[in-house]
Amino acid sequence: MSVTARYGDSEAELKAVNDIVRVQLAHRSVRKFGPRGVTDEELTTLVAAAQSAPTSSNLQPWSVIAVRDPERKARLAHLSGQQDFIAQAPLFLVWIADLGRARRLAARRGTSVDAADYLETTLIGFIDTALAAQNAVTAAESLGLGSVFVGAIRNRTEEVAAELKLPPHTVAAFGLAVGEPDPTEAADVKPRLPQAAVLHREQYTEAADDHIDVYDERLTAYNARFGLAGNWTDRVLARLKGPESMGGRHRLRAILDSLGFPSR
Repeated sequence: MSVTARYGDSEAELKAVNDIVRVQLAHRSVRKFGPRGVTDEELTTLVAAAQSAPTSSNLQPWSVIAVRDPERKARLAHLSGQQDFIAQAPLFLVWIADLGRARRLAARRGTSVDAADYLETTLIGFIDTALAAQNAVTAAESLGLGSVFVGAIRNRTEEVAAELKLPPHTVAAFGLAVGEPDPTEAADVKPRLPQAAVLHREQYTEAADDHIDVYDERLTAYNARFGLAGNWTDRVLARLKGPESMGGRHRLRAILDSLGFPSR
C-alpha cells in the first residue's frame, strides 16, 4: 500500500482511505517526462481545480502563466539554476502571487487598498497561490500526469518578471513542470517524517524530534536505492546554512519591495 512507501515503514497503515487519498499518498516529484503533451483540455481542468482551493476572504490573489514555447522554457530553465527538466516538460506553469489585480480594481474605483502594503497581505498572496497550485498537482496526478515544483524560479526574480512581462505588484512565487511521467526515471515515492515527528496533540512538544533519527535511517536507505548519499538532517542543515545556500534568494526581501510588495 502506498502509505508504507510514504513513510518508508512496512508497518505503517491507514484505515480511512479512498481514491483521492491514494492519489495523494502516491505523489512524487517528476523530473523526466514522456513524449506526450498536456492538452488544452487538461490545462483547463488543472486551473479549475486550482480555483477550487480555499482562498482568504475570496481575494483570489494569484494568477498562473502557462508556458509552452520551447525558447521561453529554456530561458526560464536557465534563470532557475539551469534545471533542464523545465525545458523538457511540455508545460511549465508559473504561479504568480498577484496583488496587482486588486490595485487595478482600486484605481478603477478611484480608491485605495493600503492594506495591500502589509506583510499579512503578502503572506495571503503566497499562501493562496500555494494552495491553488497544490490542488492543480493533485488534479494532474489523477489524470495520469506528473509534476515537480520549482522554487528556483525565485533565484533571479526580477529577470523572470521581465521574461513574463509581469505588471507591478505581482511576483513569480514558484514554477511547476507538468507532463507525462517517464517510467524510466530513477525515482519513487520519497519517505516523509513519521507522523509522530509532526503531529502534536493539544500543545507543541519538542520531544517529537526524538523520531528524526529513525527517519534519517529510512531516507538514507531510500537515497541509496538511487545511488545518492546523505540523510535528512544533513540536507536540512546544508540547505539552511546561510545566504550562500539560497541560490540568490537571500535578496528576496528587497526584490519584493521593488516589485510592489512593501510588506510593512
